Amino acid sequence: MSDKVQNSKGLMIDVRDLRKSFGEREILKGLNVQVERGETLVLLGGSGMGKSVFMKHLIGLLKPSSGEVFIDGEEISNMNESELKRVRAKFGMVFQNAALFDSMSNYENVAFPLREHRKDMSRTQIDAKVRHLFQMFSLDAEVHGQQFPSELSGGQRKRVGLARAVALDPMIVLYDEPTTGLDPITTDQVDEMIIEAKAQLQVTSVVISHDIASAFKIADKIAFIYYGEIVAFGGPHDMLDSSHPFVKQYFSTWREKNA
Repeated sequence: MSDKVQNSKGLMIDVRDLRKSFGEREILKGLNVQVERGETLVLLGGSGMGKSVFMKHLIGLLKPSSGEVFIDGEEISNMNESELKRVRAKFGMVFQNAALFDSMSNYENVAFPLREHRKDMSRTQIDAKVRHLFQMFSLDAEVHGQQFPSELSGGQRKRVGLARAVALDPMIVLYDEPTTGLDPITTDQVDEMIIEAKAQLQVTSVVISHDIASAFKIADKIAFIYYGEIVAFGGPHDMLDSSHPFVKQYFSTWREKNA
């Protein structure tokens, strides 16, 4: 049986012995990660540990020095740009600061990927889709849609960003530090948004985060990355039982602050 068939059953993401070096500096040191369809994986760890480099391999922005990356059963490491474009269509991306187009209304931001990539959709169909997405993420198309990103709160911008990210019905959504810089109430709202997207859209999610409380709320699995190695992997509460010194310190500091 081929690898493509083996990996297509149950797994959306299957990373095998992923290594990446820039010159003599090894950033990723043999990562192995499996994410089942519909699961949420949170990548935890300090700054500069390799989380963003790992995520860039998932969408083919970086090629491994060695190892394999399977997405929905296909090994993507040696794909050309045309093949990667097809695979990338399976992804949606929610950026740290939403990365909305400031010169466009929020409605136009969400409509943008549909107009660019769904030439078969009529204006009426696009309008119906955008309004549905606004409603899904507790936004008013008549009010918030006519405003510009600068007129929204941080949490509302995140919601518009997610609505845009899922407009093309992706199978996988990547989140880059979705709660950074947000107050506790807004952070909780963003967590609920991620959970709601998973429930309604059945997407597989990968979240880069430093926020332990958020990770515990949204994650099915957590991968703790320390200088390019996964030193703890499992369910959220498995992290609390880790014997790795840095992981213990990371969570001990968090527990002390939340005692």
